[in-house]
Amino acid sequence: MLAATFQLAGEAALAKPIMTRHGKPAKRSAPLPESEAVLRMRDLLHGKRGITEKKMFGGTCFFANGNMIGGPTGRRELIVRVGPDQFDEALGRPHARPMDFTKRPMRGFVQVEPAGFASDEQLAHWIGLGLSYARSLPPK
Repeated sequence: MLAATFQLAGEAALAKPIMTRHGKPAKRSAPLPESEAVLRMRDLLHGKRGITEKKMFGGTCFFANGNMIGGPTGRRELIVRVGPDQFDEALGRPHARPMDFTKRPMRGFVQVEPAGFASDEQLAHWIGLGLSYARSLPPK
């Protein structure tokens, strides 16, 4: 069993490793820094009522009144919940495609490549679509 030794207040302490459900030491990795896209989204949504965040899709998703707006993924793409009425129009924008994490596209959700939200205006457009749809739904 692996263990790490830490120096705490002049004394050596033996730390127990985090174990997986199979009884093996879990691999530890440093937390990823928040992406620039998360910080930009946070700025755009700052001051709007009912906005929350949750770690999802390897990144951070934003919600309005409990309904998903979207957010950057761990693959540096943007997920946006545009809803079924705006779906086809959203797919017509450059760098957008149906969200297909499970190899089965989800209608109403789009994935946007980084080039599609590189400018603040592009990101604001996508966030506006997601926020508008999220606010059209009953609060959760």
